[in-house]
Amino acid sequence: MTLILPHAHPPVSLEWQTTPRITNQSRRCTFYAVALVIASLFTSAVSARAQSAGVAEKPYMGWSSYSQQTITSGFLTQANITAQSDALLASGLQAHGYNYINMDSGWMSTFDANGRPIPSAPNFPDITALVAHIHANGQKAGIYWIPGVEEPAVAANYPILGTTYHIQDILTVPYTAGNAFGGSGTSPYHYKIDFTKPGAQEYVTSIVNLFASWGIDFIKLDAVTPGSYSDNTSIDNRDDVAAWATAIKQNSHPIWFTISWALDQDYLSTWQTYANARRIEGDVECEGNCSTITNWNMVSQRFYDLVGWENASGATVGWNDLDSLDVANTSTDGLNSTEQQSAITLWAMGNAPMFLGGDLTVLDSTGVQLLSNDEVIAVDQSGYPAKEVAGGFNPIWVSNLGNGSYYVALFNLNDFPTSMTIPWSTLGFTTATDVRDLWSQADLGPASGGFSAAVLGHGVRLLKVTGIGRATPPPSQVYEAEAGVLSGSASVASCPNCSGGLKVGNLGVGANNTLTINNISVAQAGTYQMEIDSMTVGARALTYWVNGGLPQTLNVSGGSFFIPASTTVPVQLNAGINSVQFGNPTSYPPDMDRIVISGNGNAIAPDWTGYEAELATLAGSASVTYCSTCSGASKAGNIGGAGTTVTFTNVTVPVAGTYQMEVDYLTSGPRSYFVSVNGGAGTELDLNGSSFSLPSSTVIPVTLNAGVNTIQFGNPTGYSPDLDRIAISPTVAVANITGAITAKLGIPALRLWQLSLTNTGTNQARNAEVNLFSLTQDSGSGTCHPKVLALFPIPVGDIAPGAHKSIDVPVDFSRCTTSALFASSLVFSSNHGAVVGNATATTSTR
Repeated sequence: MTLILPHAHPPVSLEWQTTPRITNQSRRCTFYAVALVIASLFTSAVSARAQSAGVAEKPYMGWSSYSQQTITSGFLTQANITAQSDALLASGLQAHGYNYINMDSGWMSTFDANGRPIPSAPNFPDITALVAHIHANGQKAGIYWIPGVEEPAVAANYPILGTTYHIQDILTVPYTAGNAFGGSGTSPYHYKIDFTKPGAQEYVTSIVNLFASWGIDFIKLDAVTPGSYSDNTSIDNRDDVAAWATAIKQNSHPIWFTISWALDQDYLSTWQTYANARRIEGDVECEGNCSTITNWNMVSQRFYDLVGWENASGATVGWNDLDSLDVANTSTDGLNSTEQQSAITLWAMGNAPMFLGGDLTVLDSTGVQLLSNDEVIAVDQSGYPAKEVAGGFNPIWVSNLGNGSYYVALFNLNDFPTSMTIPWSTLGFTTATDVRDLWSQADLGPASGGFSAAVLGHGVRLLKVTGIGRATPPPSQVYEAEAGVLSGSASVASCPNCSGGLKVGNLGVGANNTLTINNISVAQAGTYQMEIDSMTVGARALTYWVNGGLPQTLNVSGGSFFIPASTTVPVQLNAGINSVQFGNPTSYPPDMDRIVISGNGNAIAPDWTGYEAELATLAGSASVTYCSTCSGASKAGNIGGAGTTVTFTNVTVPVAGTYQMEVDYLTSGPRSYFVSVNGGAGTELDLNGSSFSLPSSTVIPVTLNAGVNTIQFGNPTGYSPDLDRIAISPTVAVANITGAITAKLGIPALRLWQLSLTNTGTNQARNAEVNLFSLTQDSGSGTCHPKVLALFPIPVGDIAPGAHKSIDVPVDFSRCTTSALFASSLVFSSNHGAVVGNATATTSTR
């Protein structure tokens, strides 16, 4: 019998959409109390760390098969694993520390006479020889398993090696699903082991010893609960994890032990005691929800996941596993070079295991270059996991190395360039004596006060900073959630780990289910920092209104409803008394512990504004639906047909001009919007995609009036994509490099527009590229959306000081009239995003 074991593929929880959360929370509270007792028994039973000594002082680096398995049927074979091992060695990456080759789900077929797994004979004719080949290449070999005993082994009732017991002697009776794949009943995959029964530990030990005899250096135990998005709290694999750790420890062969996936943080002490690493979230792969292995939306969820676990990582307590780092091949992985750089940076700042996905035999030069940056690798291997100091769409992560030096990463989750600043006072010092850009590998010199930069859309700046001087901590005020004004279903609940021992839950899913904190007092008007301490399991979103103003969104994730996680966002407050209301009219927010307001009113406010589609004015059949990966955890759908529109009525900008508008949308196949600004003619925006569950984004120029504007989306004659949100941003400041449209050639329907970049600085602009070029009709007869026929970013190359280089970009104008005029947006960069330029213009002819 050949059985392909499933990998983690958590379903969307329909219960969260239809059932009041208090029911789940009450059930979870009961289980939590019992679990604390059981966890203490497990912890007290182990006097020392159970993992193999010397295995996990640093996060491991290497490759795992699963990502490629999601797009290539039958990929998991001995021949392919051999080829991946050889490719890793040949790539040069192994010299930088990437040395694990891990086989994921699907390698086994049946069982030996003692109920231990046997590799699939057609695909893995000699697994010992395979492991020997991996070792000969200077690498380590990994393998996959899930808790419990598989049904064929149970039916055969094999004797357990070295004992008088059989498989059926060690099972929970009546038979129970042994892991998260079992759902709510018994499982065709594995049945639960009762580790109070003699022979149970010996069975697990026999499997570990078998793996060790093959030379296996790494074991991934998947579908571990509590966790793995399982609402069935009767499935508890903590004893399995302890048994595997015990078996690994008794074997003389060192073995790394990882547990997966989306582990429940309430049982962190168990995971830290027994495992070298734990997966804190679901799969990073799209698994059919997009046309590539992963995409930016899947990767960006990790920014929210990591916040709740940021204080739980290290060599003595295990590492936070963010899943595969799919950055090896731009064409199949689904991330452009800018996004790959950001993904690598997040993994490095989190000190997460850096294991690649995809096919190493077709590595591209971009992936190899990024993955070979030893200064970035040193961040990952530092043993000082970073913490988030600013959240939202412009998160900033900082790692304090304890010697006056810091790693600082400024991320931009928007798709347009954004100006970002970090004051050194945030890190506790006043002046940086040295600032080094780790991606461009350039010394930037000293900097007083802080660091400011324009960060590319989906981009990052990664710095190493040495600071001196002691900054005065800003004044701060704490406001407990339970002391606020509750309305609707919002209610206070016990939370031993919360400030004050209480929290507020059952917020959201209705406009009236809110928490309002009314007594926020500051001496002067300005921008302050608001720390929000909240708790959630999985993706949720909090909506908040400051003094009754525009709704703002904070997307969060986490692994516990009882362990608060902190995220800080800027808020603009009036002098005197202010109020902030929290909820989510259309979806589920996290539970709330408290907020902390800090500063003197001189924090820097963002220069862009986001608007959620689900909070806009919907007409006709347009409706709001749940979307766990969307901003606000909701989207507007069913858009299309006469009278069916989504209208943003309060788009406000300070001065008239051309702005960048990001449109976050969802579609499977080609669809289009007609976008009308301030009641003007609708301009067609043609889009394409492969998923109604994972948002994509595009950025187009839009001309707005000073003050309040209205932007409407619809399609009077066809279907539109679902709409997540829009965001409006001005053009960012240009530094050292300028861009312009310098020529327009070709036939009227298909033009070649020449884009020229000029280096106005005194140093060479290395690796210059055009990151974005988009057009939209601004005036003239007809309505059209010119299609730029290129994949971004487009390499331009190195540009000497005072020199310029040009590229030709094809643009399809076939649906545009000859009198149409167009607004354009051009984004360009060099030095791995260290230099960013942005130019917008209007009334350009074709």
